[in-house]
Amino acid sequence: MPDAASVTQRLTIARLGSGGDGVADTPQGPVFIAGTLPGETVLADITGRRGEGIAAALAGVETPSPDRATPPCPHFLVECGACALQHMAMPAYHAWKRGRLVEAMQRAGMAVEVAPLVAAPPGTRRRADLALKRVPHGVALGFHQRGSAAIADLSTCHVLDPRLVSLFRPLREVLKRLGALKREGSAVLNLLDSGPDLLLRTDGPLDSAQRAILAAFGIAHGIPRIAWALGDGVLETAAQSAPVKLVLAGVAVAPPPGAFLQAAPEGEAAIVAAVRAALPRKLAPRARIADLYAGIGTLSFPLGTTHRVAAYEGEAGAVAALDAAARKAGGRVEAIKRDLAYRPLLPAELDAFGAVVLDPPYSGAVEQVAQIARSKVRHAIYVSCNPVALARDAAVLGKAGFKAVSAVPVDQFPWSPHLESVVAFAR
Repeated sequence: MPDAASVTQRLTIARLGSGGDGVADTPQGPVFIAGTLPGETVLADITGRRGEGIAAALAGVETPSPDRATPPCPHFLVECGACALQHMAMPAYHAWKRGRLVEAMQRAGMAVEVAPLVAAPPGTRRRADLALKRVPHGVALGFHQRGSAAIADLSTCHVLDPRLVSLFRPLREVLKRLGALKREGSAVLNLLDSGPDLLLRTDGPLDSAQRAILAAFGIAHGIPRIAWALGDGVLETAAQSAPVKLVLAGVAVAPPPGAFLQAAPEGEAAIVAAVRAALPRKLAPRARIADLYAGIGTLSFPLGTTHRVAAYEGEAGAVAALDAAARKAGGRVEAIKRDLAYRPLLPAELDAFGAVVLDPPYSGAVEQVAQIARSKVRHAIYVSCNPVALARDAAVLGKAGFKAVSAVPVDQFPWSPHLESVVAFAR
C-alpha cells in the first residue's frame, strides 16, 4: 500500500464502486475516492486501508468527466455523508443506477430484460432519521458526516420533502429548551397523510413541563403526534393533538412512531405497480398471496384489492397497525405476527399460496429464500433495497429452477448508491 504520508498521487478513475465512490486500480489494490467519476484523472491523498482496498481523499480533479455536474447542495461531501453522487449528471447517474440491477441479475446467472429506471424526483423523500447533539451554540441536527460519528448540522436538504426541511429550524429551537437532551439523541420525522410525525430519543428523562413544551410545539407546527423514548427504551406518546394516518390503497393505517415507510410516494407507487404487474396472469381471484416482511401493509392492501393476502410481519407495532387497519376495512388482508428471520415460512406452509411476495430488510432473506426454493411455489416477487443481497438470493432461486421474468429498478434515494428493485421469478 502507498505510504499514508507520501505526496499526493495522480490516479485515473476506472469505475464507480457499489457505494458510489470512484475506484482507481493500482498495483497495491483498488483506491476508493469519494466525489470522483469514471475516466477522470485526479489528485488524491492516501488516508489508510478500506477493507481489501485503500481509502483516499480527493485533492483535485485534473481531467473532469463530461458527466461531472455542480452539486446542488452546499453540504454535499463537505459535511454531509447522506448523498454520494450529486456531482454526477442525472442521465449518467440514472444509467449507473439501472446498471446496478443489470449487474445483480448477471451475478445471479439470470438473463432478464431490465426495465428503464423509474426515478422519484429530488425533494420527495418523506422520512428523515436525524442525529442530534447539544453543542455550545445550541443543538446540531442533521445526518452523519461521511465515515464519521460527527453530525453535519444541516440548513437545507435537496433530497427531503421541503415540509420536513422546514421543521429543522423550529425543532432545533425547541430542543434547546428540553433538558431531556443532555448530550445527544435522535429524531425520526415521517411525513404521513395526517402531517409530520415525530419520534424523539433523548439521553435524559422528559418531565411534565417538557411534555407541555412539545405539545405546544406540535400544535404550532402541524405535528399531530410526538413520541418519545429514553435512549433505546420503550416508546411512549409525549403529545398528541389528532389521529395519525397513512392511506394505502384506500385503507387508512395508523403507523407506529418511527415506522418504516417507502422513502418517497412516487417510489412507493412505482413499486406497487411493478408488483401488481408481476402477478401471474392466470392467478385466480380466490388464490391467496403471501406478503412476507409486510411492514404496515404497503403491498398487502394494494394486493388485497384483487386477492386474499396473508401478511406476515415480525415488528409488533407494524403488525398491530396493519391488523387494526385490515379489520376496520373488512377486506381480504389477514395480519400475522411472525419473525421470518427466525421462523421463516416452511415449504408446507408456502405451498398453500398461489404467489409469494417478499420485501426483506437490507440484508436480504437468506433463510426464507431457502424455504421458497424447497417449496412447490411457482411464482415469487422479490422487492429488494440491496442489489448485492438480491443477487445472492436470486442465485439460490435460480438453482431451484426459478427464472427471472421481469426486473424493474426504482430509484427513490436520489444521489445515493441505494436502489430498490422489483424482480419476478417463475418456474
